[in-house]
Amino acid sequence: MNEMIETPPTYHIQTRGLNLWYGDFQALKEIEVNIKPGIITALIGPSGCGKTTLLRCFNRINEHYGNVTTTGEVAILGKNIYDRDVSLSELRKSVGMVFQRPNPLPISIYKNVLFGVRTHTARGVFTRQQEAGMVESSLRDVQLWDEVKDRLRERATHLTLEQQQKLCIARLLPLKPRVILMDEPCSALDTEGIQRIEDLIDGLREKFTIVIVTHNMAQARRASHECIFMLMGRIIEHTSTLEMFLTPKKPETEMYIRGRYG
Repeated sequence: MNEMIETPPTYHIQTRGLNLWYGDFQALKEIEVNIKPGIITALIGPSGCGKTTLLRCFNRINEHYGNVTTTGEVAILGKNIYDRDVSLSELRKSVGMVFQRPNPLPISIYKNVLFGVRTHTARGVFTRQQEAGMVESSLRDVQLWDEVKDRLRERATHLTLEQQQKLCIARLLPLKPRVILMDEPCSALDTEGIQRIEDLIDGLREKFTIVIVTHNMAQARRASHECIFMLMGRIIEHTSTLEMFLTPKKPETEMYIRGRYG
């Protein structure tokens, strides 16, 4: 994915006429979005509105669930990811995903960080010194190195939930993704953990295009620069976070922001 284009596109994620069905149920309807690099974009809306489905379209992970039909286009870095020549393996290296609950593997912290890059590259490509450098760099980027540098051989499942979520983000970084998708990444954390993860995400936005799904309106307002409000599988409004919360243009958006449904 990283070599697909020669010049940086204005938008890192674009959809055109995107529709998705689970069997006979249409979950996404004529989705048109343009997502910029260098900012955090939040997908918000009531449960079942399609925001997680849309997020999963950006790395085609919906296809794991079977009986899924998709039409339209999703362009990542200017390339339609539904073109026949797109490798899913390469796509998911370029578009990483962080899930609602931390999912570290039951192996060491060190091996967790290297798991993705070892899976996607031939054995022996990197020296032990290079791998050690990747581990340190990735853990520093997620503000975890100082806490675990003397515990790298311990099982990752022994970490706190906050540390586990940071580790799951670190696991993506050796693959050098351009886009990071986050599905409710703070939902399992306490208040202090939420704040630290939000600070971490903000620190990563200059290196990665970040899209986050959240049900938490306070978090969307704090942590994002633009919001996309969805309802019943459609995009209702996409604007700056400040404008959406202070002066929403659509009555449906205002009803949701004011807590009248969802």
